[in-house]
Amino acid sequence: MKTQAPPTLSESYSGVPSRLAAIAQEAKDRLYSHKTVPESVPRQHNVRLPPDTSRETFDEAVASLRQALGHENVVLNDKPLVDGWYLEHPNTHDAFHVVDQEELVCSAIAYPASTTEVQAIVKWANNYGIPIYPISMGRNVGYGGSAPRVPGSVVVDLGKRMNKILKTDADNASCVVEPGVSYFALYEEIQRRKLPFWIDCPDLGGGSVLGNAVDRGVGYTPMGDHFANHCGMEIVLPNGELLRTGMGALPGKNGADNPTWQSFQPAYGPYSDGIFSQSNFGIVCQMGFWLMHETGHQSYMLTFPRDEDFTDIVEAIRPLAQKGLLGNIPQLRHVAQELNVTGLPKSHWYSGPDPIPRDVIRKQAAQLPCGDCSWVFYGTQYGDAASIKTQLDIIKSAFSKIKGSKFYLPNDVPPDHYLHSRALVCSGVPVLRELDWLNWKPNAAHLFFSPITPTRGEDAQIVHNINVRLHKKYGFDLFPTLCVAGREMHYITNIIYDRSSDDEKRRAAALMRELIAEAASEGYGEYRTHLLFADQVARTYSWNNNALMRFNETIKDALDPNGILAPGRNGIWPKKYRGKGWELLGDSVEKAVGGRTISPDKVPSKL
Repeated sequence: MKTQAPPTLSESYSGVPSRLAAIAQEAKDRLYSHKTVPESVPRQHNVRLPPDTSRETFDEAVASLRQALGHENVVLNDKPLVDGWYLEHPNTHDAFHVVDQEELVCSAIAYPASTTEVQAIVKWANNYGIPIYPISMGRNVGYGGSAPRVPGSVVVDLGKRMNKILKTDADNASCVVEPGVSYFALYEEIQRRKLPFWIDCPDLGGGSVLGNAVDRGVGYTPMGDHFANHCGMEIVLPNGELLRTGMGALPGKNGADNPTWQSFQPAYGPYSDGIFSQSNFGIVCQMGFWLMHETGHQSYMLTFPRDEDFTDIVEAIRPLAQKGLLGNIPQLRHVAQELNVTGLPKSHWYSGPDPIPRDVIRKQAAQLPCGDCSWVFYGTQYGDAASIKTQLDIIKSAFSKIKGSKFYLPNDVPPDHYLHSRALVCSGVPVLRELDWLNWKPNAAHLFFSPITPTRGEDAQIVHNINVRLHKKYGFDLFPTLCVAGREMHYITNIIYDRSSDDEKRRAAALMRELIAEAASEGYGEYRTHLLFADQVARTYSWNNNALMRFNETIKDALDPNGILAPGRNGIWPKKYRGKGWELLGDSVEKAVGGRTISPDKVPSKL
């Protein structure tokens, strides 16, 4: 099945580099070959209005916003909803919808071209009392994409017209970017200028550098903690005022930017940057980042034969990670993922409707380069040849204590093996390989369950056991990835479901809800979650009578008294919405599938 060619970077800020055009085309064709539903179906409702807003007031507000931004830069969401795919994703709704496709939708999309225009949008929202929901590029797939938490909000798409690399400082090894700069774009610019730097990218390269960091996403080089490696932000506050954090608060000479803005993070006084990550306290319009100097590197793979090796593997990892001997943020994956990263559908490996049995996984893995194993560790070491050899000798010695472990270099496996993709990502080269996960099921979508555990076998085993038991209960294949960062691990589970099936959606939502509750009861909380589960996750952080949430609400009410900026994002609700039925708790998400019961607003949506 040949589909329309995906956009390239020369055609669109959100496109793919020409070096990956053929790969992107193949990935799209594979994914679309598994579709069993049309691109779109007729909408049941017209424009979804903002809460407590009449059509007359809404039309007046849209006319006013168009006057400020230009008619073509304010678009009503009244056309058929198309889920698309990674490189051609919607900014109207969640492409990986858990509830109905028409439920978490915006009323319109605004496209600002500058910080000044973002300020104008914020002031407009305060004037009309209409909620706005800013996105960078909307590619946080698995966590809600571009969907606003409050249906009928106006999405502020920062990426389309604010996509410049504002500064690249070779002496300081830093850059400043706008929200629409993708990892692909930043990498290509560095290559074009022949600068001796790497970027750090997550598994896929099409996301926003700024957006991923603000959401505290991670990558895989030594600079994999993206927010920790930012330096300086320019932020529009919910009242329309402009703020620069860090050294940017000190005016530069003759109106120029302060020369130390991207050199020192805290500046003087309270360090405020953190409150603008995973929050709804401001709109980040510019952000500085440190770049990594290029260096020698060697990626590798280790396999372990038994499921019960899990705790021993984690115990072997801990001292290596804490001593800094693991050069990057490595991954420990279950062998089941060796099947789905091939890009082949589940039906290729197993014809049953139930989760793929463990003996079938073993049998199929035996035919792959990893062999009949249970766990696969992907790592990368950095430095010169001699230091890399020393590091690898120590690592191989530590893991050799696990009977049957095997060590592989990239040249030990075929060119299409996943290890080669990891080698690129871990040396700062953004790729597309992770898209192949979605071929597992027809019309596939996914949710991420992402708790944090200490790097300790006992803790990791508790979370893993919860996952095993509940995935079996709800009938989903288990695909865990543990990203190791010294003293903690992100235990990321990818729940893959068919978004055309209401039954699978309900079961995925119920699985997610129960995973959150059980992990929290054992003391393990998520670092990031889908917007539909934000209220539940936020309430698990309840120490001292919900002191953290009360603190967040105090800040929210002070900065955003009219409650216009992304209400409900990460479970933080302003006074205007708080306690009025907007929170999603209990089984409300499952009940909303097929029922359109997410929002309590009384304004009819079929207008």
